[in-house]
Amino acid sequence: MDEFYDDEEHYEETPADPRDPGDTFLPEEAVYRFDPAGMHRERFAGLPVRRLYEGIPGRPDQVAWLLTDGTGFGFEDDKDDTALAGELDHLLRRVNPAQVTAIAVTGHGAVNAPRLLARHARRLTRLRSVFLGFIEREYWEISWIRHGDITPLLEAYPRLERLEVRGSKGLELRPVTHEHLRVLRFESGGLPGAVVRAVGASTFPALEHLELWLGVENYGGDSTAADLDGILSGTGLPALRRLGLRDGERQDDVAAAVAVAPVTGRLEELSLGMGALGDRGAEALLSGRPLTHLRVLDLRHHFLSDAMVLRVLDALPGVAVDLDEQQRAEEDRRRYVAVTE
Repeated sequence: MDEFYDDEEHYEETPADPRDPGDTFLPEEAVYRFDPAGMHRERFAGLPVRRLYEGIPGRPDQVAWLLTDGTGFGFEDDKDDTALAGELDHLLRRVNPAQVTAIAVTGHGAVNAPRLLARHARRLTRLRSVFLGFIEREYWEISWIRHGDITPLLEAYPRLERLEVRGSKGLELRPVTHEHLRVLRFESGGLPGAVVRAVGASTFPALEHLELWLGVENYGGDSTAADLDGILSGTGLPALRRLGLRDGERQDDVAAAVAVAPVTGRLEELSLGMGALGDRGAEALLSGRPLTHLRVLDLRHHFLSDAMVLRVLDALPGVAVDLDEQQRAEEDRRRYVAVTE
């Protein structure tokens, strides 16, 4: 069995990427990047992120409102410390609730956000995009971001179109049917297998973009390739066009499962990047269902040999294949994924 370790992270300032991660698969540094000012100036759902004290724009639906949930430091006795109830009330007094279309939740976690946002569902009638855990790495590590059961948010907002979650500590999801969700993304250093199975057991008839950062077992990423069966069958995902199973330590097994999966034949973009993919996984991809129909195959941050890199490129001449960030496994430092702690 391959051995893995958690790569030591080195932060560098990275220019903003104008592309939206809900429309394609971005490299890790463009999604989860170092902002030396700590100002959380990313965009979300194509909108600039803004706090209420920064002023109310002419159209409140032209920004994603940044609100704070967890104010405690993640211990059991302070998990309910939150500023979100007050900030939500303040926002909805200052702007027309029906004009709020996007909310991003920051703090030390988003444990309370699904429940508190659900409480205002009758007022937030146009809310279409939510980001739980909109927290940059220099402020709070991804593995420290606390969550709870996010299912109530999906149940309370049947017209929600986009849900993104950063972090996975305490994260729970129950199988749901949701008619309008188009983008579902989980960024984590270790996504629980129970969450992966719940996604596969759910029905998302409108979902076009599904992205899971599987992570490593040391940070809660205990899923196996078998846990992906529901997703890879495609049964509950008839509109899926972009599938990302990223940042995984068991990426060779994941690739082997993807290679024979029914859903693969109708994808436009596939990402197995950011993880520990090696020659065994790439061989499985080349030997499985044809991939020549893909527009994009993202394998960025991989452990393929030079010979295998050439084989993949030769086999897929009409596909935009990203094989950047080729890693080398050394004797004392084996394969690693891009994001862990």
